[in-house]
Formats: sequence, C-alpha cells, structure tokens
Amino acid sequence: MKTALFAGWKARFYGVCMLMLLSTLAAMGVAGGAQAQEAAQTTAVPTEPVATEPLPDAQAAPAEAAESAPAYDHGDVAWMLTSTLLVLMMVVPGLALFYGGLVRSKNVLSVLSQVLVVFSLVLILWVFYGYSAVFTEANAFFGSFTERAFLKGFTPDSVGNTPIAGLPDLLFVAFQSTFAGITTALIVGAFAERIKFKAVLLFSVLWFTFSYVPMAHIVWGGGYLGELGAIDFAGGTVVHINAGVAGLVGAYFVGKRVGFGQTALKPHSVPFTYIGAMLLWVGWFGFNAGSAAAADTVASLAFINTILATAAAVLGWTLVEAVTKGKPSALGAASGAVAGLVGITPACGTVGPLGAIVVGLAAGVICVWGVTGLKKLLNVDDTADVFGVHGVGGIVGAILTGVFSASSLGGTKADLDIGAQVWIQVVSVGFTILWCAVVTVVALLITRLVFGLRVPEDAEREGLDITSHGESAYES
Repeated sequence: MKTALFAGWKARFYGVCMLMLLSTLAAMGVAGGAQAQEAAQTTAVPTEPVATEPLPDAQAAPAEAAESAPAYDHGDVAWMLTSTLLVLMMVVPGLALFYGGLVRSKNVLSVLSQVLVVFSLVLILWVFYGYSAVFTEANAFFGSFTERAFLKGFTPDSVGNTPIAGLPDLLFVAFQSTFAGITTALIVGAFAERIKFKAVLLFSVLWFTFSYVPMAHIVWGGGYLGELGAIDFAGGTVVHINAGVAGLVGAYFVGKRVGFGQTALKPHSVPFTYIGAMLLWVGWFGFNAGSAAAADTVASLAFINTILATAAAVLGWTLVEAVTKGKPSALGAASGAVAGLVGITPACGTVGPLGAIVVGLAAGVICVWGVTGLKKLLNVDDTADVFGVHGVGGIVGAILTGVFSASSLGGTKADLDIGAQVWIQVVSVGFTILWCAVVTVVALLITRLVFGLRVPEDAEREGLDITSHGESAYES
C-alpha cells in the first residue's frame, strides 16, 4: 500500500517538474522574441531616398472591370431563366397531361410519348440549325441555315449576338427552343390514337424545318410579316395558327378513328385534362410575359393580360355551355382556359387589361363553336380539337390584336390606324394558313411514302400503348 502511494507520488512529482521546465523554456522563447522585436523597432531608418513605383489609379480598376462585365441585368436574366422553365412545364407535364386525358385509356401512353419525344427532338434540331435559320439574315422567308448552325460563335460568356442584346446568348437560344418544341408537339393531339410513332417523328422533322422555322423568321426574325407590321407578341400566328392548321390537315390525311361517329369516343380522364390545362395556365406566364425578354413594365402588362383574358374565356365558355347544353362541364371550363390563353398570346404585350378581357371572352365563346359546329361542318376527327382551340383561338386573337392595341382603346400603340392594322393582321393570318397548309400536305405525303401514316386497324383496336410501345398505363 505504501509502495503504491509512493509510486503515485513520484509520478505526480516528475510531472510537476516537467511542466515547470516546459514553462521556463516557453517564457525564455517569448522574452527572446520580444527583445528581437524591440531591436528591430529601434534600428535606424536609412536616409537615402528609395525608388518606388506609383500606385495604380484607384478609379482605373473599377472602370476596366465595368467594361469587361457582362452587359446584362441580373434581374432580367433571372426572369428569363424562370420563363424558360415555365414554358418547359407547359409541355411536360402540362400539354402531355392535357392530351393524355382526352384520349382513351389504351392510348394514353402513346400520346405522352409522342409529346415528350417530339418536343425533345425539336430542341436538338433547334440547336443544330433552327435558331440559325430563324434569327439570322438571308431573305424575307428564311434565315441562314449555316451561319449559327450548332451555335457557332456562341460561348458561355457571349452576350449581344442575339436580337435581345440584354441577355446572355445561350439563354435566348434556350427560351426560343421551347417555343419551337411546344409548337410542333401541339400538332400530335389532332391525329392521336391512330398514327404510327415513326411517322410522327419524320413528319415533325419536316414540318419544323419548313413550317415553323420560316414562319418564326417571317414574323420575328426580320422577315416578310415583321416588315409588313404584323403584331404577334408571343406567337398567335407562329405558334397557334401554325400548329392548328397543321393539326387540321393532319387529321384529314390520317383519317378518322375506328368507330368515330358510331360510338362515343370519350376522354378517359377529365382530371388529367383539367390538371394539364391548369399547368398550361401557370406555364403560359413564361410564354407570354417571358416574351418581353426583360423584367419590366411590358412583362407586367403581358402578365396581367394573361390572367384576365384566361378568366374571361373560362366564363365565356362556361356560359355558352350552360345556355346550349343546360349544364356547364369541367372539361369545357378547362378548354375555355386554353382558348383564352391562345387568344391573348399575340396581343398580351400591346393591349390593355380591358382589351384583354374582350379578347379572352371572344376566344372562349367562339372556340366553343370551333370544337362543335365548325368541327361538324368540316367533318374531321380532330382528336384533341387542336384546330378548334388553337387554330380558331389564334385567328380570333390575331385579328383582335389589331383593334385593341390602339392607345385609344387602352393599348400601347399610339396613333394606330385600326382599320389598316386589322387588314395587316388578316393578311398575316391568311399567309400563315396558306404557308402551313402547303408545307403540311407535302410533309405528310413524304411521310406516307416513307413509313405510311396509320397503324393497322387491329393495332388501333387493341390500342397504341401495347402495339406501338409494348406497355399499358392501367392494369386490366
């Protein structure tokens, strides 16, 4: 016991001694450092002049930095990034769900696939040659297919090489790519449930190249209609009339679905369509307000016009259904929302809020006739009423743009001659219909020659989900 206590005492004693030794050495080191510092401070300063270089001008660096800084506003860039994302949401899932709900359950996956794959295909073609052919100078109908092909000359830091100098070049390319993609994808709803998948893809390539690209150049790229003075803020002619006419011609060429006019070919999921329509409404703010290409008063005007016109169209469509059918439908209200969005698209940046309400109300009411009376008159099986909503709504909106853009009616165009502008709008509508119809006929003839257009009848009866894609959306 004593030995253990003694051993413990020795260990503690040695530890205290070691600690004292280390403390002494540390104190000596600190004292030595202090003496050295004091000696250095008392050393005489040399009296001879020392040659020095002048300091750079304090204002020169900021000036040079300002010159090399990107020439864009970060708020505008943030808004355009958001707008591009919103337009993407319009297509997938918005448009895909809208169309998917309108078809029968055995074809829902085929429509979802067509929308997604066509959209993706066009995005790639846009980068390859589409952007170049739209936004470069060549002639009144086409730009150059090679000048900016594969985004030649663009870098991640490049600014000012697009029509919108205040945005990074690649952001403008990305925003416009979504317009090209959704326009081509809109068409597939017209001949859904009976067309071959490979035919859809070949047709989309041909139609994008020879209908969308030249129409976008003609209106937005400095071409014929733009020089004429046609007003199309976000795509009434370029997007909706263009796609609507293509859908109508395509529905004629592919033919009616088996059982059309004999049995009820009802939508398999109105909730799908309703959700898709609401996603389209939200995404459309990127489509319309984003076309201002800045977070400014023009975008704000397009924003509120998109709200008001759509609301007016919903009320208009609902009222017409209530009067003519006795019961307003959820499908009708959703379709009315899309009709209002289509109608206000060409006018959203130039008409006032009250004008937007009139445009939306007119689009909603007239498009009810477009999907009922006109559809029967044309005797066509347009599955998702692409022409009845997008074609008719686009025509209504494009013409009324010439009326309500005048400052005397609350618009932004001072001293606008309404009669002359309406005539220009009518010319732009007629030109778009003619150009698109001719291109669509040729594209379908080529596609029919290469692949054929329609699936066999037994495959159509079984459903395209199984026969074209080898899968089923629902367990039987």
